[in-house]
Amino acid sequence: MENTEPTGSSPTSGSPFRGQGGLQLYNYSELSVTDIQKLVQRNVDPANEIRTIVEEVIANVQQHGDRALYDYASQFDKVELSNLYLDKTDLEELAESVSAEQKAALQTAYNNIHKFHKAQLKTEDKVETMPGVTCWRELRPIEKVGLYIPGGTAVLPSTFLMLGIPARIAGCHEIVVCSPPQKNGKVNAFIAYVALLLGIDRIYLAGGSQAIAAMAYGTESITKVDKIFGPGNQFVTKAKTIIQSTTTTAIDMPAGPSEVLVIADETATPAYIAADLLAQAEHGIDSQSVLVCTSAKIAQETLAEVEKQLPTLPRAEIAKLAIDNSYIVVASSLEKAMDFSNQYAPEHLILATERWKEIIGFIINAGSVFLGNLTPESAGDYASGTNHTLPTSSYARAYSGVSVDSFVKKITFQHITREGIQNIGPSVEILAELEGLHAHRNAVSIRTNN
Repeated sequence: MENTEPTGSSPTSGSPFRGQGGLQLYNYSELSVTDIQKLVQRNVDPANEIRTIVEEVIANVQQHGDRALYDYASQFDKVELSNLYLDKTDLEELAESVSAEQKAALQTAYNNIHKFHKAQLKTEDKVETMPGVTCWRELRPIEKVGLYIPGGTAVLPSTFLMLGIPARIAGCHEIVVCSPPQKNGKVNAFIAYVALLLGIDRIYLAGGSQAIAAMAYGTESITKVDKIFGPGNQFVTKAKTIIQSTTTTAIDMPAGPSEVLVIADETATPAYIAADLLAQAEHGIDSQSVLVCTSAKIAQETLAEVEKQLPTLPRAEIAKLAIDNSYIVVASSLEKAMDFSNQYAPEHLILATERWKEIIGFIINAGSVFLGNLTPESAGDYASGTNHTLPTSSYARAYSGVSVDSFVKKITFQHITREGIQNIGPSVEILAELEGLHAHRNAVSIRTNN
């Protein structure tokens, strides 16, 4: 790639320069509040173009059900389906092509993800808030959940594991799975194998916003679910946010195009940083890879590594477009770098420094964090055990990643004894009285007076 500015130029907020690797460079000390707000904003739809398209798709699926799904498979996926789903026999046939080595890798990922998530299923202690008044919480699984497994430019069996395993651990009664059909009208063999690992006997051949609509409203073939899970492109994310506000179906989080932010100092390895940036960039052209480093030297060395590694990737064309939409910020210290990171609120945060223990406490907003120079984000994407379905586009400010908690409801219970009603009664009566809710007061008085 052509370098449009001399190496070593000082990046400024007014006119960032594009380095060797296609990444724009900025100096954090020269960025205004407005500059930072613009930098951290991503995947916006200012003209509501995406919303308009998605609303039409949702309305069509709501009105025409399966027929709309067949039509969209033809229009978007370029395949004429004879059936909207694959059954267990179909899945077993597809899974036969998975090699023993590939099965072993998927099994390792399954085991680690299951082990990590199983530990999240805990029984909470009962709490006696005052003598005779006991309160506690119990978990109940969400009965019907929908899992969306993307299948666009990359097939993601790992996402199926990340969603299916906690759903099974939680004990969800019905699991509906949708994934876009491939050109042959099937799904990838690895998706089929994971379905068998999870004990799931049917996969519906629907992708994009139409799959979200089908699970939210139900069709002749697809059951309406209580909550929808899974990442996707901007159309999938927009569909999830729309149905959350217009139906009784909930969503896990707005999980759109993937992103990574790497914080690096002089103890980092530029080749590793470049590899991490490119790993995120190859997800899709709307992905974003951001480096926040403590010196221009690290920035330039990383840019050189990006230029070196990018042409070797099979998905180099996709990665390059994502890199062109990405940037580097040079900060004066790790603390300043962390300050920018918290404003960006990344889906994935890599601390590429040997000093990560010193700054981990400053992390406020992040989906999942990778500590040190030997912890690539790829490990979390596949097999370390943590979940890779995470909030994007700054939603890490308010959302957590998917966990077993995402698939359960936590119901509170309380039990009051004769002693307890005498102890708590007077306070409740006074509070009801001051709010002017006399029936509330009477509900207590009738018990304490009897």
